[in-house]
Amino acid sequence: MGDEAKSMEGEVNDNLYFSKTPVTDAGVSFQHHNTPPETHLYKKRWIMVCLFSSYSLCNSYQWIQYGIINNIFMRFYGVDSFTIDWMSMIYMLTYIPLIFPVSWLLDKKGLRVIALVATALNCAGTWIKVASARPDLFPVTIVGQFMCSVAQVFILGMPSRIASVWFGSDEVSTACSIGVFGNQLGIAIGFLVPPILVPNVDDLDKLASHIRDMFYITAGVATFLFVLVVIVFQERPEIPPTHAQAAARQISPESYSYTASILGLLRNKAFILLVISYGLNVGCFYAVSTLLNRMIIEHYPGEEVNAGRIGLTIVIAGMVGSLICGIWLDRSKTYKQTTLAVYLMSLVGLVIYAFTLNLGHLWVVFITAGTLGFFMTGYLPLGFEFGVELTYPECEGTSSGLLNCSAQVFGIIFTICQGKIMDSFNTLAGNLFLCAFLLIGTIITACIKSDLRRQLANQQALAASHLETSPAQAFEAKL
Repeated sequence: MGDEAKSMEGEVNDNLYFSKTPVTDAGVSFQHHNTPPETHLYKKRWIMVCLFSSYSLCNSYQWIQYGIINNIFMRFYGVDSFTIDWMSMIYMLTYIPLIFPVSWLLDKKGLRVIALVATALNCAGTWIKVASARPDLFPVTIVGQFMCSVAQVFILGMPSRIASVWFGSDEVSTACSIGVFGNQLGIAIGFLVPPILVPNVDDLDKLASHIRDMFYITAGVATFLFVLVVIVFQERPEIPPTHAQAAARQISPESYSYTASILGLLRNKAFILLVISYGLNVGCFYAVSTLLNRMIIEHYPGEEVNAGRIGLTIVIAGMVGSLICGIWLDRSKTYKQTTLAVYLMSLVGLVIYAFTLNLGHLWVVFITAGTLGFFMTGYLPLGFEFGVELTYPECEGTSSGLLNCSAQVFGIIFTICQGKIMDSFNTLAGNLFLCAFLLIGTIITACIKSDLRRQLANQQALAASHLETSPAQAFEAKL
């Protein structure tokens, strides 16, 4: 085909094919068949992951757009700070009960249906919020934010699935990082843009106009992306990109049980440890992000715009970290070692941030927050890809869904607890509370067994195909 390049994995013997048998704790086994495996990498794979990244950006932007100007929305709608915190936490709360039906839908209907539902819900939520830009319409803005939070459930578990379905084995981690990149960039814009578009003015009519303008811009972008997904987004490539995907396609829908898949994941000890450690790390990130405005304003009054810029610094540094980690994983395949190292540095970064926040120098906060973001946000794709490796051939959306579910649960708990600790004591006590759980998460990560099943599947297929196509070399190797 003119728009595709054949992967190295596609260079196999015409008389050999490997189909996957059920995975056990011992790994993946293969059987011989007569049909040759054919694998191709399509150029359009980059369009798919970038389009996903774009609508993920639009959705994640709205997660933090209330929290980063917490004090402004408190005055505009006449509510307390904890109520505005729930405008972010609703994203976490909605995810918990909906992830299992959405994961089932992803398994049954595929990527395109999930993408269409996600962008439709996100678009609807943004237009509802346009109508809520009045001080007496806080319940309406809650409905709009709720719609966007439901859309997020259809988004968070997709990066690893898109990477596996569209990309070769030597680029899945990079592709997953690009998918997560959009979510992180959206959070970064959510930190930066609202304080600029909605200045802290006294006139409520002017404030309403600024808020409405912000909502209109978001709605316009969401509508454009919805139309683009309808026209462009595809379910999967005609020819699979890897042997692992070729084998996965051989599993008949009748033989697949979603309930059995969930139970299998819950019996996977290494994956359960990852679920807990991932939840602790990402939950801490959610708490820090949600409460960032309150932390900065407490020590640097009137610095709403700089609070947004500090949030931007956290996420931009994390995006760089994500891409570097993704590229490194594709080249080294050191999933556990890299995950553990980044986890440990997340702990170190949060300790440094906690003890430097009250020094009175904003430039120090920018540096320490950027360091924290590089590792803590950079950890996100690592967890996804490590989870896929530990649980292959289970659906990537299911494993990612469980990881994200854990993150939402811990995110709600940590945000509420840290907020109460900050109210009763100070920001240092609140951040040290999170540091304690990051230490626990680091220890748990060190205990995870590195059982890289997806890598084993591809290596077995390639090794067997090379032996089959080069019998002389195989004979020499035996000698």
